[in-house]
Amino acid sequence: MTVDPTKIRNIAIIAHIDHGKSTLADRLLEICGAVEAREMRAQYLDSMDLERERGITIKLQSVKLEYNGYIINLIDTPGHVDFGYEVSRSLAACEGVILVVDAAQGIEAQTLANTYLAMDNDLEIVACLNKIDLPAADPDRYSAEIEQILGIDADDVLRVSAKTGEGVEDLLKAVIERVPAPDGEVDKPLQALIFDSHFDTYRGVVSSIRVVNGKISKGQKINFMQAGVSYEAEEIGVRTPDNSPVDFMGPGEVGYLIAGIKDVGEARSGETVTSSSGSAEQPLDGYREPQPMVFCGLYPVDGDDYEDFRDALDKLRLDDSSFSFEPETSTALGFGFRCGFLGLLHMEIVRERLQREFDLNLIATSPSVQYQITMNSGEDRVIENPSELPPSGDWSSIREPYLKASMIAPSEYTGTLMELCQDRRGRMEKMEYISPERIELVYTLPLAEVVVDFFDQLKSRSQGYASLDYEPAGYEAGDLVKVDILFNSEQVDAFSTVVHRDNSFDYGRRITEKLKEIIPRQQFEVPIQAAIGGKIIARETVRAFRKDVTEKLYGGDITRKNKLLKKQKAGKKRMKSIGRIDIPPDTFIQALKLED
Repeated sequence: MTVDPTKIRNIAIIAHIDHGKSTLADRLLEICGAVEAREMRAQYLDSMDLERERGITIKLQSVKLEYNGYIINLIDTPGHVDFGYEVSRSLAACEGVILVVDAAQGIEAQTLANTYLAMDNDLEIVACLNKIDLPAADPDRYSAEIEQILGIDADDVLRVSAKTGEGVEDLLKAVIERVPAPDGEVDKPLQALIFDSHFDTYRGVVSSIRVVNGKISKGQKINFMQAGVSYEAEEIGVRTPDNSPVDFMGPGEVGYLIAGIKDVGEARSGETVTSSSGSAEQPLDGYREPQPMVFCGLYPVDGDDYEDFRDALDKLRLDDSSFSFEPETSTALGFGFRCGFLGLLHMEIVRERLQREFDLNLIATSPSVQYQITMNSGEDRVIENPSELPPSGDWSSIREPYLKASMIAPSEYTGTLMELCQDRRGRMEKMEYISPERIELVYTLPLAEVVVDFFDQLKSRSQGYASLDYEPAGYEAGDLVKVDILFNSEQVDAFSTVVHRDNSFDYGRRITEKLKEIIPRQQFEVPIQAAIGGKIIARETVRAFRKDVTEKLYGGDITRKNKLLKKQKAGKKRMKSIGRIDIPPDTFIQALKLED
């Protein structure tokens, strides 16, 4: 017998990073008795080692809770801006959200972004102020701020402490009262939405599903509508939080599906599952594909690992469909993949997961963005790798991606944040006081100026108080040039980059100075040059090893000494013309840390 849909509540927890989502999820697990006290640990739903080490949520996690005769399907979501795609996927499986705001910090940039996502999905918002046990907490002030900015009545904002458990039961009761039960009819043809998947070595693809209409049974023949393939449901179940198999699931229920799928492309997020007999006519809406913002090349240090690397990318993309990859080759690094990510933290996490979970040793090239160019012939092209940019005489215009960045910070940091944005070629769109002590700054910035160290600079200039959210703002034409790096007059494509003409000389000088420090000395002198087209804009020289060829001489005619030195000079000249430079793999990583 399926569960009565009126007794089901599907909710996600949304908040800015570090406002206490995972700790609140821990308390909800305890109150509902989902986890025994002896097995309880902090951030219980954060199962990845990386999540526990960094103290952040990277992957959404779902769990079924039971409270006072009601079933609450809870999804814990990430807070960092780079994982906003995980949040949007979670919301498609819910009817309501718990909006968590830190009672000592108030509304931050990601609080606004996630709230607007929930409003776009027409979800019921249950707002709560967390960390009311902190000495710095000011719930009255921030309740008024929530009412002023988000339009949620201050009297409806609950006050909780996820750490001590105070007020959490009242929050559960408010969820049951305010969040609507799921729509859906058990007599309709089966429609179930896959909102997440991961690959299990022994069982194949394990998909998180939300049943919208109809019911799904163990052993049932099912179709994946977008992929056009059929399988048998080997196991269906709910997460309590451990996987618990069940015989069937009805409308509004959230759980998992295992169907022996080995091809990772057949169970992507947003896929609609229906029954093979009496299937649904239309698939569910699914998800808009995320657009990569930051690109970099990833190459195995050992070329023999290339095929393993390709398999690892396929499997990881099932778990995280928001990054893309395609093969590319580099003269310096060999065979690898050009990968697209939603941001720098996303890039760092994916690279670290590939190295840990698949035991790969990888080199990453400099992060870059996607450019659009118009050729002299009128043809438009998209350039993802700076080394692919044709000579400047072949194209008439180049456009770079821009972001609309929203920053919330204490008002005393306004000047230093405005200076940071103007140094990065930003244009101010809005400056607004959201309270007497806090300000919101909105700037339009080139993405290329944001991807490397903008977030670090933002935090250091505001002593950690500023928060950042951003969204794409289209492409704009700019005076951009490609800076190439030459070793011994040979171009190394892994170091090519596109920068604004005004910054090109400074960039060229810094990168050549950095490379001079880290390139090992050779038997011959190595010039390191930065060039725009055929024009050299900066140069440094790695001096050669000096071997004392006159060591064995003792006095005698000076001409013997000169003859040996002349012979050595000719040998070095010949070696320089045919010699290859030894560039250690970690040079690429060290050279990109220009700010160190």
